[in-house]
Amino acid sequence: MAATNRPLSPHLQVYRPQITSMLSILHRITGVALGLGTVLFTYWLTSAAYGPDAFHRAQGLMGSWFGLLVLFGFTFALYYHLCNGIRHMFWDIGMGYEMTTLRKSGLFVVLVTIVMTIATWAYIWSRAGGS
Repeated sequence: MAATNRPLSPHLQVYRPQITSMLSILHRITGVALGLGTVLFTYWLTSAAYGPDAFHRAQGLMGSWFGLLVLFGFTFALYYHLCNGIRHMFWDIGMGYEMTTLRKSGLFVVLVTIVMTIATWAYIWSRAGGS
């Protein structure tokens, strides 16, 4: 028997990316991002307990272009993880396993996530007066 130089188990070099696998990976990434974002949110909340100087520094970080970008990403992660989690709940009861349904529900999750993220930030921006 000739020795072959192929992997012993399936991995990303063997399979081409599919929407279902990419959305599964994104679900895990957004879960980690939400955990890290919660630490940042806790920093912002506890800075108020340390006085006006600490809170001003935290507000400066959160209000900077980088802070707003992080908050935008956190919002996207929150909505994606929520929508995809609802999709997973349907799977838990045995619904939505057909390939066409998997693809459609995945695309729906992405679309709803984008719409909800943009709508949230449009609302925030309108309330802040665009500044």
